[in-house]
Amino acid sequence: MTERGDARLRRTAGELAIGPSAMRWDGAMLSVSIKERTAPFGYRIDGEVQVRPLAMTGQAFLLDAEGRHRWFPLAPRARVDVALRNPPLRWSGIGYLDANSGDVPLEDSFRSWTWSRAGIGDRTAILYEVSPHRGAGASLALLIDAAGDVSRFAPPPSVALPPTRWRIARQTRADNARAELRRTLEDTPFYARSLVNARLLGCDVVALHESLSLARFRAPWVQALLPFRMPRSAQ
Repeated sequence: MTERGDARLRRTAGELAIGPSAMRWDGAMLSVSIKERTAPFGYRIDGEVQVRPLAMTGQAFLLDAEGRHRWFPLAPRARVDVALRNPPLRWSGIGYLDANSGDVPLEDSFRSWTWSRAGIGDRTAILYEVSPHRGAGASLALLIDAAGDVSRFAPPPSVALPPTRWRIARQTRADNARAELRRTLEDTPFYARSLVNARLLGCDVVALHESLSLARFRAPWVQALLPFRMPRSAQ
């Protein structure tokens, strides 16, 4: 969570290291070594995270008509083990791993997006919607099985959720427009992460939900706040 210069970046086919922290992939497990300081108070975070995919897709999806942004739902279902030494914290459970890549900054192409993931047995349902500055937005509704095979389903009706404390709009999709906000996990001026109770593909689910306002992210007052949460370092 610290911005660092080119000299502090190391990248190979199996490793990405930025400063003292690194991710390593051995073909079966992603190992994450974290050695960071929080902002703005500088508390130490030190420990390991292991991600063992239970399903892998091997697919990429375009998010814009120009083909400048790609999204990879790498491991829609994974076993995650967290072991932190500082602060002392251990946790294990089911998680998720994805990645985005792009040729231009996200805020140059999009106004906002919403994303959610819900487990349905050993399957994973993902909803992803983006609103570009120009043209029609993309709406993905994917169901991924235990083997990593991806199928599409018709996006269900849209449901408005309560806005965040920072007045970021939240919405999702659900069968019969049945969804409700369960809990807000993270609430920032331009991004929110939440838990949502919903009905999806005929099942009652608890979905992890994200709302991102890139229009708000571009606001000068938000840009002025970012260094307090993600400082730059020459180390």
